[in-house]
Amino acid sequence: QMQLVESGGGLVQAGGSLRLSCAVSGGASITVAMAWFRQAPGKEREFVAAIVQGGGLTYYGDSVKGRFTISRDNAKNTAFLQMNNLKSEDTAIYYCAADRSPQRLRWDKSADYWGQGTQVTVSS
Repeated sequence: QMQLVESGGGLVQAGGSLRLSCAVSGGASITVAMAWFRQAPGKEREFVAAIVQGGGLTYYGDSVKGRFTISRDNAKNTAFLQMNNLKSEDTAIYYCAADRSPQRLRWDKSADYWGQGTQVTVSS
């Protein structure tokens, strides 16, 4: 059973940066596409970014394009989300997810595996 553990969340001022990490255990990360989602209080889960197994293709939600970058290091079984120019509306719990199908992550917002989430709070 694959497990995902997020880290790197915290409190940051608007305009600042954070880097989230998602550590994969119980399986090789190269076998799965990986993604980040977020959910703010009272709002639906929102797709943030996804990356295919080999890392050669990425997808982004419209609200984060140009500010966030997803990447992965399969040798370390870890995925990352670099978040720059953060805004107050980026405040949410950020979840890492993994699935064999990047399309399922991107379009269905579904995944076989989910992390527990890490809080990101952006103060204005």
